[in-house]
Amino acid sequence: MRFSDTFALSTRMFKTRPLRTLLTVLGVGVGIGTVLFLVSLGYGLQDAILSRITTADALLALDVNTGTSELIRLDNESLQKISQIEHVEEVSPVITASTQISMGELTGDGIMYAVNPSYFRLSGIKPEKGELFTNEKDLLISTAAAQILNLDMENGIGKEINLTFFISKLNEQGVEEIKIIEQVEPYKIVGIIRDDTESLVFISTSNITNAGIDNYLETKVKVSDSAYVAEVRNKIMEMGFFVSALADTIDQAKKIFKIVQIVLGLFGLVALVVSAIGMFNTMTVMLLERTNEIGIMRSIGVSKGDIKKLFLFESMLMGFLGGIGGLILGILGGEIANFAMNILAKNFGGQSVDLFSTPLWFLTVIMVSSTFIGFLTGVFPARRAGKLNPLDALKYK
Repeated sequence: MRFSDTFALSTRMFKTRPLRTLLTVLGVGVGIGTVLFLVSLGYGLQDAILSRITTADALLALDVNTGTSELIRLDNESLQKISQIEHVEEVSPVITASTQISMGELTGDGIMYAVNPSYFRLSGIKPEKGELFTNEKDLLISTAAAQILNLDMENGIGKEINLTFFISKLNEQGVEEIKIIEQVEPYKIVGIIRDDTESLVFISTSNITNAGIDNYLETKVKVSDSAYVAEVRNKIMEMGFFVSALADTIDQAKKIFKIVQIVLGLFGLVALVVSAIGMFNTMTVMLLERTNEIGIMRSIGVSKGDIKKLFLFESMLMGFLGGIGGLILGILGGEIANFAMNILAKNFGGQSVDLFSTPLWFLTVIMVSSTFIGFLTGVFPARRAGKLNPLDALKYK
């Protein structure tokens, strides 16, 4: 039997039993669409959360500090040694001090971070409102600091505030002294960072270069490639420093999301199994209805193999069409759900996010799986059809 004949006979079911065939394909489509919808939700949640806490540069950055050790200092000499390690591209140190924040009659306490602009890129920190500082007298504040000054996201950008730093230093006798640095010239708020727990202000390191500080809280170290992260990390640890990486947290988060995706996929798999049972039932009924037809075909010379191929092709075709329907239902359902969730988020003062993400490889897996499920549900009816005795099939009513 030629392929064109097999295709013509297989598609005849849409003419002879259109409603039953369409309902069967729709059942498979609903099962496939449910799997796609739930798994896409898992990937979307992962992308939405991870994109907010990291950037490509942050994944290549190491956080270096002294930990709990009081014998090691992270000073200019240490930074020079770290920067000379092979595969280290960039070093971005952080100076911290207590600070007093003032705007008019409002005054509050906070924590100052003096950083280079590269610190934000290597930390994955992005302003919720505004932009990063571009000159010496620009600064960024946290939302907690903005609340102290009675500012919010809308009216905070562009306001000017005064800062007073309280920097602790050890004198020649080893006694800690507090150095007060009052900034006469005000700073302009150019960005607000989401942090409701601590009152933070970020300024450029150039503002305190004359303060004689040679002790850093931590430093960000960017590695040239992810393949060298472990090597560089070990070399810095050999110098006695404590080293951590955002990539470690991201890897743990991805493992958790992988479990979430599997659980969501299993829920969708239940619907897929139910639809597969429905398709198997359809193929069995089709076998009984066409027993006479099979007898006639066998009597005019059609082989057992051709009969099997006919039934397998029909079931695979329904599985394939069910996969296409599932893609349409899953993607359309995700778009509708995402649109509804974003409307709710905006109404409650939140931000719109894309909660659904579907990798291209998963769409391919969906189509292959749906076709394979069609093949599996057609194996038993095809074998039964091939084994039918032509005379018994002609007598069947």
